[in-house]
Amino acid sequence: MDGYDERVRDPSSASSSPARAFLTTRWSLVVQARSPQAAEARTALAELCEAYWYPLYAFVRRRGEDRERAADLTQGFFAQFIERNSVERADPEKGRFRAYLLGSLKHFMASEWNREQAAKRGGGAVPLSLDFTAADEKYAAGLESTETPESLYERAWTLALLERVLVRLRAEYQESGRGELFDALEGELTAATGGESLREIGARMGMRESAIKVAAHRLRRRYRQRLRDEVAQTVEDPSEVDGELQALFRALGG
Repeated sequence: MDGYDERVRDPSSASSSPARAFLTTRWSLVVQARSPQAAEARTALAELCEAYWYPLYAFVRRRGEDRERAADLTQGFFAQFIERNSVERADPEKGRFRAYLLGSLKHFMASEWNREQAAKRGGGAVPLSLDFTAADEKYAAGLESTETPESLYERAWTLALLERVLVRLRAEYQESGRGELFDALEGELTAATGGESLREIGARMGMRESAIKVAAHRLRRRYRQRLRDEVAQTVEDPSEVDGELQALFRALGG
């Protein structure tokens, strides 16, 4: 993705101390707040898990489990991971949430827990709302026969992250009354322009070519910033953002 490695400052920095290049990331908050009573950390952890649960489900399916068993294992894993504060064993030196989550799942799958125990865990409470029917359709549609469970996990994680960035950026534009502009220019981010040039888009939007080019540039810049912000939520230290971005895009490149 062109320009993804460009350094972008935190959007709040213009109105706060110049020394604050980043806000505290969700994952660093989770790692630092090891207590089950840390409500903010638990909320942050639950949000991250809900955003990135599908890659774990895809991993389990690729390991040979059928849909029902994979759904049970995935749901059971999150019940234990969130409710029992498994994050207290997180190592800040291994700060990527993506890697820690997969390692925790592998440990869970190798443990003594079985389907019946998972169903009983937490009194049957479901910590996250997970749509396994849609997940299985996505799994079947996107599977490549030569992929290992690990490479599928990495690719699915990257795609989930990019989708999350687009959803949040679209909401941002809609809230500011620019939803129609986002819809017109979204192809500039996804390479799905349908053959329509910026000049043609501008004419359709009633904008001069120079104005639509500026709007497209700003959208791409905001997308890169949103992308970096999203990745920053899954690493322990902001200095790891570039390395994580490079690893994720290597996963997409196969």
